[in-house]
Amino acid sequence: MTTMQQLKVLLAVADHGGFTAAGERLGMAQPAVSRSVAALEAELGAPLLTRQRTGVTLTEAGERAVRRAREAVRQVDLLRAEVAEVAGQITGTLRIASLPTATGTRLPAELRAFTERHPLVAVRLIEGSDQEVRDWLDLGVADAAVVTLPAPGLRTVLLDSHEMCAVLPAGHRLAEREAVSYADLAEEPFVRPTGGCAQVFAAAAEQAGVHLEATFEAREMSAVLEMVRARLGVSILPSVGVPRLDGTVLRPLVPRTPRTVAVAVSASASPAARAFLEQLQTGADQG
Repeated sequence: MTTMQQLKVLLAVADHGGFTAAGERLGMAQPAVSRSVAALEAELGAPLLTRQRTGVTLTEAGERAVRRAREAVRQVDLLRAEVAEVAGQITGTLRIASLPTATGTRLPAELRAFTERHPLVAVRLIEGSDQEVRDWLDLGVADAAVVTLPAPGLRTVLLDSHEMCAVLPAGHRLAEREAVSYADLAEEPFVRPTGGCAQVFAAAAEQAGVHLEATFEAREMSAVLEMVRARLGVSILPSVGVPRLDGTVLRPLVPRTPRTVAVAVSASASPAARAFLEQLQTGADQG
């Protein structure tokens, strides 16, 4: 096994938390994964992982090795993709990091159109909070990212703009109103979503002179809705992509709170990432 293959195995173990999960991801037997990491440790002269019954954790040397390995693998992938680009082909992998609440935007349709146009590109979607998404883009874990605007320092193309809305239990006193103010919500237990939209409504609440103190927090939109349906509190979510759940109602916010998301790429974007951004830009220009 080459050193590059060993680095990919190490990254799989680090990303998936163990030898078995990494083996499933790579199509390798667990003992082969373990031997690959052990061989790399012997070559580098330091343990990279701490083996535990519940999984593995990176040592300090392992954290440094993973950081360098990720960049090395990325550079080799980028080399192959750029050589293919010279020959007129877009290949490789488009790793796109997204906010969980962006699934109700144009993103799925744009990715489908991209894969139809570039069948040699594999698309990998990972989800996280705004900060995680930007960190993954900075670290090279992702080639492109869906971010909430403004996003200073990043090259972006608009993806979608929509309103935030209040989420209330059915039968709640505020559910009878046509619109709900931030001051109204501040009087209720609040379920704070941590999946990437909190910074938008937190800024609007601050401008309204209101502090929304979180009684509960949940990352997934479905979890936020279930907690509201259970009458644990009220919440705020994007008006797009929110599944209609019996026992919950949506109401417009006062003041109106728009949220704009865009796709961003790093300065060293891969050919696949640049092609995806160009597709979005073309669509925006035609729209």
